[in-house]
Amino acid sequence: MTDINGLTPSTHHVQSPRATPPSVGDILLRAASTLGIPVFVTGPYEDSMPMLWANAAFEHYSGIRFADLAGESVRKLAELLVEPDDLDRLTEVVASGQEAAATIRSPLRGGRFGWAQLTLTPARAGHDDKVTHWIGFSVDVSGHMEQHATQLASLELERQQREDLDLIAQTTEILTDLEYPYALRDIGELLGTMVRWAGFYVNDDGLMHAEGIDVGSPPSGRGRRHARYIPGDDPAQHAHRQRRVVTDALGDVVGGSPAPLLEVVDSVQDVLDGVLDGPVTLHLDIAHAPYSASGWLQRDLSRRVAEETGELPQSVVVHGVAGRRQVLGVLVVWPHEPTADDLMFADGTDEPEAVRSVVEVVARRAGSAIDNARMYAREHRLAETLQRAMLPEQADVAGLDVWTYYAPNAEHAQVGGDWYDVLQIAPELVGIVIGDVVGHDVEAAATMGQLRSVVRSYAFELSRPGEVLQRVDQLVAGMGIPRSASMVYAALRREEEEGRWTIQYSRAGHLPPLLLRDGEIIRLDDGGGALIGFGSRERSTGEHGLQPGDTLLFYTDGLIERRDRSLRLGLEVLLDTASAITARDAAGVGEELLSRLADAPEDDVAIVVVRIPDPVGDAREPALSPRWRRWLLPSEPSSIGRARHAVLRTCQAWGIAESAAAELVVSELVANGVLHGWGHISLRLFDTGDGLRIEVEDSNPAPPVSTDGHPNRLGGFGMQIVERLAEWGWRPAGSGKLVWAKLRQQPQRAT
Repeated sequence: MTDINGLTPSTHHVQSPRATPPSVGDILLRAASTLGIPVFVTGPYEDSMPMLWANAAFEHYSGIRFADLAGESVRKLAELLVEPDDLDRLTEVVASGQEAAATIRSPLRGGRFGWAQLTLTPARAGHDDKVTHWIGFSVDVSGHMEQHATQLASLELERQQREDLDLIAQTTEILTDLEYPYALRDIGELLGTMVRWAGFYVNDDGLMHAEGIDVGSPPSGRGRRHARYIPGDDPAQHAHRQRRVVTDALGDVVGGSPAPLLEVVDSVQDVLDGVLDGPVTLHLDIAHAPYSASGWLQRDLSRRVAEETGELPQSVVVHGVAGRRQVLGVLVVWPHEPTADDLMFADGTDEPEAVRSVVEVVARRAGSAIDNARMYAREHRLAETLQRAMLPEQADVAGLDVWTYYAPNAEHAQVGGDWYDVLQIAPELVGIVIGDVVGHDVEAAATMGQLRSVVRSYAFELSRPGEVLQRVDQLVAGMGIPRSASMVYAALRREEEEGRWTIQYSRAGHLPPLLLRDGEIIRLDDGGGALIGFGSRERSTGEHGLQPGDTLLFYTDGLIERRDRSLRLGLEVLLDTASAITARDAAGVGEELLSRLADAPEDDVAIVVVRIPDPVGDAREPALSPRWRRWLLPSEPSSIGRARHAVLRTCQAWGIAESAAAELVVSELVANGVLHGWGHISLRLFDTGDGLRIEVEDSNPAPPVSTDGHPNRLGGFGMQIVERLAEWGWRPAGSGKLVWAKLRQQPQRAT
C-alpha cells in the first residue's frame, strides 16, 4: 500500500540512535494500516475525490481489492450501495467542505449485506485552510441495525395488534346495543380502516344487505325481499326472465350440460354453505352471473361497492357469519391490493392473514350478537304473545264508553301479572275485572291466565261480585296457585231510568276504583278484603249509583307506584290529577292520566275507563283535553266497526265536523290492516289544528297500494277513497308499517 504521497512507509528497524525519528504522519499511517475498522483516503472534491489509499480492513469487510479502486472516484463505491438514497445529501455536505456522516447498507464478503456508519472528515492544509484530502471511516453497525429493525418490527406488530384489538373492542361495544339500527353498517365502516370495503348480508327469508340487526320480522317472512329479486327489475320482467333462464337451462341439460341448471336453482342456503369451511373468493363476473342467490349477490355487491367507493371490484372475499346452529349470513370484504410486506395470505384468497384473523373474529361476534338478538326477540315475542293472548281486547259495550290500556314494564321482557277484562254478561249487565299477580315472569303470566278464566266462569254464573270473589278464593286454594294476587270485580247494571246505572263491586286487596263526577273524585273503597286465596271470611259487596257523565276508573298500582314515593302518596297524586281532568270521553280521560302519571312507569300498567254517556253535557262546547287518542285492536273484522265508533266518539268530543270523512278513512285503513296484516293493529288520532291526523300501524311491512280494482275481485278501491278525503303516506315502523292520513278541510255547503 502507498501513503497519501505515494510513498511506502518504512518497515525496517532504526539501528542508530541518531537516526531521524518517524514523522507523526508516518506513525498515523502505520496505525491506520493495522486498524480493525475500514479506513480510506481520497483526493479533494474538486478532483472527483479519487481513491488514494485504503487499509487492509477496508478490503476485508468490503471484499474489494484497493488496486481495483485506486485512482477511481469515490462515487464508484456509491454504485455498490443497496440503498443509495443518502448519496445526494452526502454530496451536498462534502461539496460545502463539512464533515459528513450517514448510515449506509452495502454488500459484505460472502454475498451478505450489512450496515455501516460512514464518516467523511476533511483534511485541510495551507494558509487558506483548503481541503486537500478526505479521510473516511466505516464502522460496522449491522448488529445494531438488525436489533433496531427487530425492535421496530416488534413495535409495529404491537401497534397493529393494538389497532386490531381496538377495532374488535369497538365492534363489541357497537354490538352491545342490539336495538341500534345501524350496528352492522358501522362495523363495516370500522373494517374499512383495514380493507377497501366491507358489508354484511344476513339471511332473513332471503339474503339481504343489512345495516342493523333486524329482529322484528314475522316468522313467516311475508313482505321480505328474497335473494332472487334483483333491485331495479320490474317484477313481471324478472319473472319472465327467470322462466326463460330455467327453460334455457333445462334445454342445456337435455344437451348434456347440467351446470346451468345448478346455477339457476342455486339457493340462499347454497351460498351460505359455501363459506362453512372458511372464507371463499367470489369473482364478480356480472356479465355471466346466473339469476339465482349467488347471481343476485354478485349484482348487488357490484352496484353497492361501486356506489360507495367509486370503483368496481373484480373479486371479493366472503366470510361466514355463523350462529349457534347455522350460518346466519355472510361478511363480504374487498381487501387492499397485496404489497411486498404481505408475505402471508389466507389459503385460496388474496387476503393477508392478519386481516383475515380480525375479520373472522368480527364475523363470529356479529353472528353471536345476531343469534342472541333473534333468540331474545323470539322469547320477547313469545312472552308478549302469551301476555296479549291472555288479555282481552277492548270490548264494545252497548250504552257505555269503554277504553282500556295495558303496557308491560319493558325491563321485564313484556311479561307481567296485570290484567283486565270487560264482559258483556247480559244486555243489561256488564262485568269489569282488573287484577295484579305478584311477579314479572312466565309463572306470573300463567297464574294471571288461570285467574282470568276462573273469574270469567263465575262472573257468568253469579250476580253479586262478593260471591264471585268468594268462589274464586275457594278454587284458588284448592288449585294451590303459588302466587298471590289482588283484584277488583265490578258489575254494572242498567236501570230502568234512561242513562242510569248501578255499580256493585268487591275488592281483594286491590286499590279502590275511582268515580269522577263533575270534578269531584269519589273513592269506591267499600267491599274490601284480603288478597285472592287468603279470604277466610265472607266477601262483602259495595254499591253506588251512577248517572250520565260519570266516569269509572279502574287501575293497577303501576300507574302510581314509584321507588321515590309511597303508594299512599301516589294515590293522593292520582286523586289530584283525576280531579283536574277535563276530557268528556273515556279515551280522553285515559290519555290525560297517562300523559301526567305514566311518563316513566316502573311496573306494569293496566287501566280501564268506563264512562256513562251524557247526551246533554256532551253536546256542550268540547272540553280542553289532550288532542290525541290511541286504541289497540285485534286483527279481526270486528275491529273495523269498533274503530269507526271510536273515531266517531272522538270527533264528537273534539267538535270536529268531518266525522263522516274520518269514519270512512279509519274504516278503510283498519280494514287494510285486518285483511293484509297480522298481529295487533294500533289506531291513533291526533288533532293537529288544521285537520285530523289518523295513524294505523300493523305488522306487515308491505306498503299499501292504490289500485283500480277489478269487476271480478273484491276490494281494490279502499285507498282511492282515502285519497279523495285525505293526504296519506306510509313509513316503516318496527317490524311492520305505519299508514297515516290527514283529512282535508271539507268546503262548507251553501245553505
